[in-house]
Amino acid sequence: MTKFLLKNKILSFSILAYFILFFSMPDIATTAINQSSYYIKEMFMIMPIVLILSALIETWVPKETIIKTFGSKSGIKGPFFSFLLGSLSAGPIYAAFPVCTTLYKKGAKVSNIVIILSSWAVIKVPMLINEYRFLGGEFMVIRWILTVIAILILGYIMERIIIKEPLEVKAGSKEDKNTLEVDCKLCINCSLCAKQWPKYFIMESKCAKAQVTHLKPKEIKEILPAVKKCPVNAISIN
Repeated sequence: MTKFLLKNKILSFSILAYFILFFSMPDIATTAINQSSYYIKEMFMIMPIVLILSALIETWVPKETIIKTFGSKSGIKGPFFSFLLGSLSAGPIYAAFPVCTTLYKKGAKVSNIVIILSSWAVIKVPMLINEYRFLGGEFMVIRWILTVIAILILGYIMERIIIKEPLEVKAGSKEDKNTLEVDCKLCINCSLCAKQWPKYFIMESKCAKAQVTHLKPKEIKEILPAVKKCPVNAISIN
């Protein structure tokens, strides 16, 4: 029980907050329970459909298609289709997370994931229609333009932070054995690593293979660019 509570700290904190509210402010606690019940019911209605959609993307949409549309090879198409997907999607923002997780695992860029989540949250078409109705067209257009600019900047920043930081921490950990590995289930046979770092990689049976398994500290610095540039994150240092 203790391990479960420690592992789920947010849930544990919420339960504790409810207990405190029940004893100190029962009226507010009752209102909070009613509100929470409403959102839980909503989740049970929406999430099964979202999970089915995520499973269909995982099963039926080829990895190459995701990479070309939302990944490192997407170019200007990536942000465009990300804005389109987020803006035309229905449902609350939490419904976007399973879909974005699936896209990310199949090779979507972090910046495009940020664009999907942000546009899903703040520039969905139904929201813009209501904004136009109550606040006017000029307000809606200016707010939309400034929001899109802010989302693009945020996506660019997140791309640099998320891609860079975990790799450096992972490679420098004291518990690491500094083993260079390539996951053939993720590899799409682009041969980028073998062309640019032939000392460390070779292509075999349509998959990149590590020629050097255990890396020295100097070799880790040399190989980090290859880990970062892999379009599907198939290369890792463990």
